[in-house]
Amino acid sequence: MRILITGANGQLGMDLQNALKGHTLYPFSRAELDITAGWQTIETITKSQPEVVIHAAAYTNVDGCESDPDLAYRINAVGTRNVAVGCQQCGAAMVYVSTDFVFDGKKKEPYLEFDEPNPLSVYGRSKLAGERYVQSLLNKFFIVRTSWLYGKHGKNFVRTMLDLARQGKQFKVVDDQVGSPTYSFDLAKTIRHLVETPFYGIYHVSNRGAVSWYGFAKKIFELAGMDVSLEPTTSDELGRPARRPAYSVFRRFALETSIGDEMRPWEEALWEYLKEIGMDGISMDGKTP
Repeated sequence: MRILITGANGQLGMDLQNALKGHTLYPFSRAELDITAGWQTIETITKSQPEVVIHAAAYTNVDGCESDPDLAYRINAVGTRNVAVGCQQCGAAMVYVSTDFVFDGKKKEPYLEFDEPNPLSVYGRSKLAGERYVQSLLNKFFIVRTSWLYGKHGKNFVRTMLDLARQGKQFKVVDDQVGSPTYSFDLAKTIRHLVETPFYGIYHVSNRGAVSWYGFAKKIFELAGMDVSLEPTTSDELGRPARRPAYSVFRRFALETSIGDEMRPWEEALWEYLKEIGMDGISMDGKTP
């Protein structure tokens, strides 16, 4: 299968290239393909003649989106439209990687793919606008919403926590936002399974289970064998520019009813990630090796 990837040098893009080995890949980094340039994007896609385009490029700085909404919409909404039009022109199916931030977090149980989005931030609204472009322009698409993504490539919460801990800093992490951490390697594998099927639609893809950011940080340090001075705090006390959903846990109903839900628990995925980067200091049963 011929597969074009946008954002190929990013955290997810690198894992996608590994997960999709055996297919013919056309990976494009941000430097190689500016998705905000409409005609260039359409021409690049149509020249490659892919059967599938995985659109992993995005502006994911949540607070940055709040301070520069024009840039957020230019990349996440208009850029996605440009990719969708390119897919339309050559008949390719499209995978659009979206986010849990399309929800407002007021639900008390895991979100289904059929729940109505209501984003709280510019980031969430710009990603939802991208979803709507995909749905209105294409018949063959996978909208894959994910949450709290981390991986071996690029910046993420796990790396930030480890860096702060190495510096010996005391810090606080919010304990009133609950979600599902997701290992980009697991997400990439699931996307591969999806694109090899004709089961188009909206999918929620995250690792199993739920935790607060504070609980996530505690588990990172526990599995890494690090003794860190960490305190819980609230979203109001932290005072970030963009509002975050208080609860954005997913029910992976579409996976369950199409290809099967094989996403593993978030603790298991985190443990494997820490092993991969040489930071595992404790075994999964809580005993020092």
